Amino acid sequence: MAARNEQSAEERLIARYFRPLAGHPGALGLADDAAILTPPPGCDLVLTTDGVIAGVHFFPDDPSDTIGRKALRMNLSDLAAKGATPLGFLMSLALPASIDDGWLAAFATGLGADAERYGCPLLGGDTDRTPGPLSVSIAAFGAVPHGKIVRRATAKVGDRIVVSGTIGDAALGVKLRRDEGLARRWRLSDTMAAHLRERYLLPQPRNALADAVLQNASAAIDVSDGLAGDLAKLTRASAVAAEIDVARVPLSDAVRAAIAADPAMLETALSGGDDYEIVATLPAEKLGAFNAAAQAAGVAVTEIGRVAAGEGARFVRDGKALTFAQPSYSHF
Repeated sequence: MAARNEQSAEERLIARYFRPLAGHPGALGLADDAAILTPPPGCDLVLTTDGVIAGVHFFPDDPSDTIGRKALRMNLSDLAAKGATPLGFLMSLALPASIDDGWLAAFATGLGADAERYGCPLLGGDTDRTPGPLSVSIAAFGAVPHGKIVRRATAKVGDRIVVSGTIGDAALGVKLRRDEGLARRWRLSDTMAAHLRERYLLPQPRNALADAVLQNASAAIDVSDGLAGDLAKLTRASAVAAEIDVARVPLSDAVRAAIAADPAMLETALSGGDDYEIVATLPAEKLGAFNAAAQAAGVAVTEIGRVAAGEGARFVRDGKALTFAQPSYSHF
């Protein structure tokens, strides 16, 4: 008896939810074991990977339409800090048995909206069942002109240090998610509390700033593990020091209110992670051009310090260097 030519359950899942996200011809309709990606002429491929696990990077009952978007945006943030233009991504899903069609439909809808928004189509991946927690792993690909990738190891003494957006929102958003009573104790308005929750749920990768970084920055890194920790990584790689004026670090009204009510939240804001902003170093003569490009891109940037000789990232407030109990978020 001839075998019936029927799709497996996995093939049907992929066809229903994820094939519509694969608009790139190199994805081959998600019907093959691999994809094809040709970088634009004169460009290098930039590769990055990051993922999220339920109970580690997000709460298991977070809305499913935000979870895939968060995983993709984390990778897009890495590309932005390298000055790269997104080209596409691969995704591996490990799904517990509790995941149903409604969850998957919302997950795919949210992810598809971001794939279109950022010009980063799905190229392929893998889908599995797991007895453990839900996990989403993404590998993203971008392009930069040949030899022009912006590294973290090339900051120079005398460079200015700038950061995009505001710092600390997501770290305080996680605390608020765990204890809603903090909104009252921090004297947050409803708008402020909503802002912190949103920044935790959905990072805002600064891909609109990528070209300004590419054209002007001597070094850059995305702020995923906290401003203090990621600046320390950059200074170690570049064999320099950073002098940061804490009073100039950009904070949202919500974070300022939380710190006013509980000064210990300053350390959380500076070292807590999940900001997904860009911190960059650049020569003083390029600061004006960078600021103009950022303004044109609609991204706020703030000068917060300078690169100096020595080692380490020094955060100074009222003439005194701060010390952090845990200067960087770490899984280990």
